Amino acid sequence: MINGNWLSLFYFQYMKASFIGIIILSASFSFSFAQDKDSVIISKLSREIMSHTYAYENLRYLCKEIGPRLSGSANSLKAVQATANMLKQAGADTVYLQPYLVTHWERGEKESGFAETGSGEKHFLKLCALGNSISTGENGIKAAVVQVSSFEELDRLGEKGIKGKMVYYNYPMNPAYIETFKAYAESGIFRRAGPSKAAKYGAVAVIIRSLASNIDEYPHTGATTYNDSFPKIPAIAISTMDAEWINFQLKAKQPVAVFFKTSCRMLDDAPSFNVIGEIKGTTFPAEIITVGGHLDSWDLGEGAQDDGAGCVQSIEIIRALNATGIKPKRTIRAVMFMNEENGGKGAKEYLFQAKKRKEQHVFALESDAGGFTPRGFSLDMKEEQRNKIVNWKYLFDDYAVYDFKAGGSGSDIGPLKEIGTALAGLRPDSQRYFDLHHAATDVFEAVSIRELNLGTVNMAALVWLVSEYGL
Repeated sequence: MINGNWLSLFYFQYMKASFIGIIILSASFSFSFAQDKDSVIISKLSREIMSHTYAYENLRYLCKEIGPRLSGSANSLKAVQATANMLKQAGADTVYLQPYLVTHWERGEKESGFAETGSGEKHFLKLCALGNSISTGENGIKAAVVQVSSFEELDRLGEKGIKGKMVYYNYPMNPAYIETFKAYAESGIFRRAGPSKAAKYGAVAVIIRSLASNIDEYPHTGATTYNDSFPKIPAIAISTMDAEWINFQLKAKQPVAVFFKTSCRMLDDAPSFNVIGEIKGTTFPAEIITVGGHLDSWDLGEGAQDDGAGCVQSIEIIRALNATGIKPKRTIRAVMFMNEENGGKGAKEYLFQAKKRKEQHVFALESDAGGFTPRGFSLDMKEEQRNKIVNWKYLFDDYAVYDFKAGGSGSDIGPLKEIGTALAGLRPDSQRYFDLHHAATDVFEAVSIRELNLGTVNMAALVWLVSEYGL
């Protein structure tokens, strides 16, 4: 005869195991359902963006109807109004302008110059003034060239070897770096700090080798920053082809003098705006997700890759969410920042207003590395937040993105780190970016509609996932 207590215990253990099994199955089903839901939402956004995009046409308008958009210029203000209208057409709940003063530098008349060897050979240069540089004056400037490839070499030459001469920083972008932004960061210091370091020893002007990955005829501009402790001297960039020519002459012990003339000038700070469009969150409207790029561009090209692409991608996310009827739980804010190129005042104002209004910025994503094929995201956030995003990696497998790693985000959202915001930057394939960056070749025709849209798809997916699940 079976003991009743034993039978009761057996029944209890059986029911307990069955209950646990049901819980496990239920949890597994819920997880699978969430996976399916996420995949469906991202697929829906992808189909909308890849098939019905407005981003490419918006970019065409910025580049061809407006053109270069250097901060403080009339074109930059036209771009402010144009992107505000684009956000309204995209269906943003609220569109507004955030006013402040921006750096206002003008290039003036087209620069000219030539190099001349000791034997009398004259070589006309493809050159441009560095952003924020002073002018040579109407008579231009001519001096013997001394070439250096490091600040240590400059220091060794000192005043004795530098005074009265024109310093030429010949530091190529390192081709051994597969990550081209690493090479740019390394060589960019000569553009930013080179003029003042040379002026310290009495140089009359500075030439830099363009920060370009190819040997070509296009000079690349970009901002320089003067140290007020030393005289301000004119500064130019020359094409990499001309850089090679001068280097060859000097290596052959052929003295070189350079003449150039620029008419650029710095004006008083000018009024401008960040352009902002929002979709209010349905569940956590006070939690803000920022996605953006910078609206200003250098004046040699059309600012297509740098950074018209990032701006129209951010606007397109707003449009795609509205077109698909997808309602984000958290507020999504698309921002067109102004003055990234030569002052960063838009980023500073955005942070200032966030702190003033005590806004809760939970996540920010920037696209400022071109509209090329996306490869991944760099994540600047706490480890547990980064791990959460990495757990979503499988959802990006079908959209060409695979690289999720710690790294910098972007100069316009970077200041938000001060208030604890988790930051990310879109990382497209960078191999062609520095063929175009800050040069006359940065035009609309250099942007592929498919690459641009695919970047937008991945940005939209990440923004939606953070909106849905938080960090």
